[in-house]
Amino acid sequence: MFTVKRKNTNVKNKAYKYRAYPNKQQATLMLKTIGCSRFIYNKLLSDMSSYYKENKEMLKREVSFYKSIEEYSFLKEVDSLALANAKLNLNRAFTNFFEKRSNYPVYKKKWIHDSYTTNRVVDSNNHSNIEIGDGYIKLPKIGNLKIKQHRL
Repeated sequence: MFTVKRKNTNVKNKAYKYRAYPNKQQATLMLKTIGCSRFIYNKLLSDMSSYYKENKEMLKREVSFYKSIEEYSFLKEVDSLALANAKLNLNRAFTNFFEKRSNYPVYKKKWIHDSYTTNRVVDSNNHSNIEIGDGYIKLPKIGNLKIKQHRL
């Protein structure tokens, strides 16, 4: 199952859940994307924590830094927007911590309900990287994913 948030004029965001039927390649790529998102979150958390302990200031590092390291070349196989969202989630966790709204961010671990977030991007020709069609959804890097579509 996955959730699609769609803009509506009356409601800011509206979410629909659809059951997905990925083939083996798509399922593998989805699991890789989830794992890489968790890896980026944990790696950034580790680096930011150790840098802060040494220098008493926040580390500003982009996901592209890790992609450029040959040891982490597997990060190039997955959706870059999913990795960027993992970084944004960590930044939000630190903001909440520093504004005393939550505890210090903790490492992510594997869980049965793991997920990742990606963004919809529309280019100048009005083509989108995410599209919902008749019985499928097109996702970045994954392609057309078969779904049980019960509403539009």
